[in-house]
Amino acid sequence: MEIPRATYRLQFNEHFRLADALALVPYLAGLGISHLYASPLFKACPHSGHGYDVCDFSRLNPEIGTEAELEQLASKLHEHGMGLVLDIVPNHMGINSSENSWWWDVLKNGRASRYADYFDIDWEPSDLELRGKIFLPVLGDPYEKILARGDLKIEENKGEPVLAYFENKFPLAPGSLPGTNTEIKERGALDELIRKQHYRLAFWGDGDQRLNYRRFFAVSTLAGIRVEEEMVFNDSHALLRKWLENKWLDGVRVDHPDGLRDPRQYLERLRAISGDRWIVVEKILQPREAMPQDWPVQGTVGYDFLNQVNGLFIWQKSEKALTGFYAEFTGEPVDSKSVVLEKKRLVLETLFTTEVNRLVDILLKLAPVHSCREFPREQWREALIEFVANFPVYRTYISGDDKVVTESDFHYVGQTAARAMESRPDLSPNMFDFISGLMLLLHRGDVESDFIARVQQLSSPAMAKGVEDTAFYCLNRLASINEVGGDPGRFGVNIDEFHEFCQLQQSRWPHTMLASSTHDTKRSEDVRARINVLTEIPDIWRETVLRWSKMNECHRKDNFPDRNAEYFLYQNLVGAWPLPLDRVLAYMDKASCEAKQHTDWNNRDQEYDEALKNFITAILGDVNFVRALEQFIASIADAAAVNSLSQTLIKLTAPGVPDIYQGNELLDFSLVDPDNRRPVDFGLREKILNRAKDLPAEEIWNSNDKSLSKLWLIQKTLDVRARNEKLYRGDYRPLFAQGEKADHLVAFNRGGGAITIVPRFTLEMKDDWKDLTMELPTGDWRNVFTGETVSGKVSIAPLLQKFPVALLVKGG
Repeated sequence: MEIPRATYRLQFNEHFRLADALALVPYLAGLGISHLYASPLFKACPHSGHGYDVCDFSRLNPEIGTEAELEQLASKLHEHGMGLVLDIVPNHMGINSSENSWWWDVLKNGRASRYADYFDIDWEPSDLELRGKIFLPVLGDPYEKILARGDLKIEENKGEPVLAYFENKFPLAPGSLPGTNTEIKERGALDELIRKQHYRLAFWGDGDQRLNYRRFFAVSTLAGIRVEEEMVFNDSHALLRKWLENKWLDGVRVDHPDGLRDPRQYLERLRAISGDRWIVVEKILQPREAMPQDWPVQGTVGYDFLNQVNGLFIWQKSEKALTGFYAEFTGEPVDSKSVVLEKKRLVLETLFTTEVNRLVDILLKLAPVHSCREFPREQWREALIEFVANFPVYRTYISGDDKVVTESDFHYVGQTAARAMESRPDLSPNMFDFISGLMLLLHRGDVESDFIARVQQLSSPAMAKGVEDTAFYCLNRLASINEVGGDPGRFGVNIDEFHEFCQLQQSRWPHTMLASSTHDTKRSEDVRARINVLTEIPDIWRETVLRWSKMNECHRKDNFPDRNAEYFLYQNLVGAWPLPLDRVLAYMDKASCEAKQHTDWNNRDQEYDEALKNFITAILGDVNFVRALEQFIASIADAAAVNSLSQTLIKLTAPGVPDIYQGNELLDFSLVDPDNRRPVDFGLREKILNRAKDLPAEEIWNSNDKSLSKLWLIQKTLDVRARNEKLYRGDYRPLFAQGEKADHLVAFNRGGGAITIVPRFTLEMKDDWKDLTMELPTGDWRNVFTGETVSGKVSIAPLLQKFPVALLVKGG
């Protein structure tokens, strides 16, 4: 198997096409990248900015190019000794476009459609009005108002009559339109025609309550497909198979495997058509959680590594001080477990009502069959919500076809049931025993298997929406902790924990991907690196926030925005500055809606929204505050830059395949999507690479632009990996410094011949390195960055004097 040396993620859309990527190949090769890593390339809904709303698996997206251009890109990459990795979306399809021919056919023909079973649709829901129909929450107002306003019309579209709602088009069932008359002006006749269709148009706000098809998270325009069925797999992977057979693809990244009914079965089928290609999966692991060993893949996409390396630069000694100040300043709770449980309950009760109700329907069928004591529907609903809310991981991987349950899944189900009983003592333990018994295969059958699968398909989005997209915007004691796959209650990672993680990766998943920024991260790696410095100066940070808050008090109105949002804003301004007002407003609008504390996407509080907007506009227009902000950032900028270089070097040399998200070879201060999908100035990066690659380390580090250092380090390190790849496929051995502040240094040896040495907490250290030493393994070692040769017991201060991190190669 060809394992990438390093991947570079590119986001394709109508503004960045295959031809643009083709022009970048020489630059990426010069940077040391071995594989271009592409966002989804299949036909997405029109003007998609990300490509995850695929509406046609049989076509390459024409907005980004042609198959001839894809072949040309693959050929040019191969000419440069590089390859192409493709991100694929097997769980769902975009349905808000008539170009999705499968969905169009289902809307047109209902259960008679050949694609009716391609989508996970409940054709017999408990809601009698929806029997045999698909609920479509697409209207801006209730159906009756839309009908009365005359917004629904019959029009011609590509030679056939359709029902039109502004730009939205819907097919008409065969024979439902009398004759060829497309002008139905009488409201009653139009209503009668619409009610004959295989779908029910409804107000968009009713989707969470009545939807009867599985979707991606809470996005009603992304419908889940039944890729577990062989025909669906074959039809949705035919073009991928062709590209693999043509040798245009050298690897595959699988999006959201936890949404699949049977991830292992899916990955086995993917492996069968992929041969020996490198495959990684977007599996989000909780701390100490292990990925299933029987998956035929090379590893995850790297969020587990991201949280480990980020945690290294959080000074754990400041946890008490920062947590206490956060509670004092905001009045918010700091018990992360309670907040996480509360927010998971919230999304299950609001966003996932239909998914919960579908499972309750199954429980009500199964309970009498298995002689379970009778309980009212509402109690079953509450018990199920509590069970799913208490899941400690994204999901288990139990199948009704399994003979036994794995030890880890048995543990997680038992832990979940025990926690649910403890948190809801008012509910009968018999209900939790019955639910866990179903999960643990104590009762078998087709309906029982369906229940198991759907619980697991629900627990994952409940974790994602409840934690990543809600709790992460409420628990703000340190914003950099709140990252995909992270635990908001875990304040940092010590050196021993990090080494243990890397050794496990080397033994179990040596070719996994290593990420530090992705299209899904809440903040870029450099924003987190800067925020992490705050943990080194808790007293100064406290004084600074209190001063800023007093300075800005005049811009608040009726106690809005709340202190939690204010504290969150200050951290992100420190992390991402400089950035224009429009980016700050867009980010904080999203953050406040995700937090769901005062306003949210489905129920906007105009008073709060306006107060937040006015507050941000006022403080960023206040020259005194901006000056104070910039002075503070200047005081931590060098320490933040060292953090950035340290985590970058670790990523490039730790066990696994390092990935660079587009643009992040320079210092990049991006926030959550869509902010992190802004256009990248590749011309600037190419000029910097050409100018910097031959400059000495001292000149690079002493430059006013610290971005030079990051790009220069990446190029130098990947060049070392290219020439010493066997070392980086070798073992991982921790090294330790000696001295009073030995825990300020992270070091390890790869393959016996390449040593990484990076500092941390340099602001707290105050350049006091005088007693810090390290005993190097036998032999002479050349510092790749400075050219100096060292051996034996070395002092750290001179080793890091010219450049703040070191990469030593044995024998030069």
